[in-house]
Amino acid sequence: VLDKLGVRHRHAQSAQEAWARLEAIATRREAAGGRLADEIDLILVDAEMPEMDGYALTRRLRKDNRFDGVTVVMHSSAPAGTDRQMGERVGADAYVAEFDADVLADTLRPLLQKARRA
Repeated sequence: VLDKLGVRHRHAQSAQEAWARLEAIATRREAAGGRLADEIDLILVDAEMPEMDGYALTRRLRKDNRFDGVTVVMHSSAPAGTDRQMGERVGADAYVAEFDADVLADTLRPLLQKARRA
């Protein structure tokens, strides 16, 4: 989906790996005196990830003020319902249930455009 949208992206195999990478980017950006939102348009997390789930990762991102202004989108293979509510409670800006490439693309497009204008 990201390739088809022409989005430059990096991926991680687990939420723990994603957190380590994101924290390193945030630390580097902070030391340079810039806003992290100028480097990262959006963070896409899977609700079900090894080592740490997407809810815990999103909660960490939202507690760290260096990630202020960075959109977090959560997706899940599970049907909508309590998972969506949990995603909203931990601070996800958008939630895509029952992975559907078209729905994910339709969700990401306006969020990416908004981030690039900011």
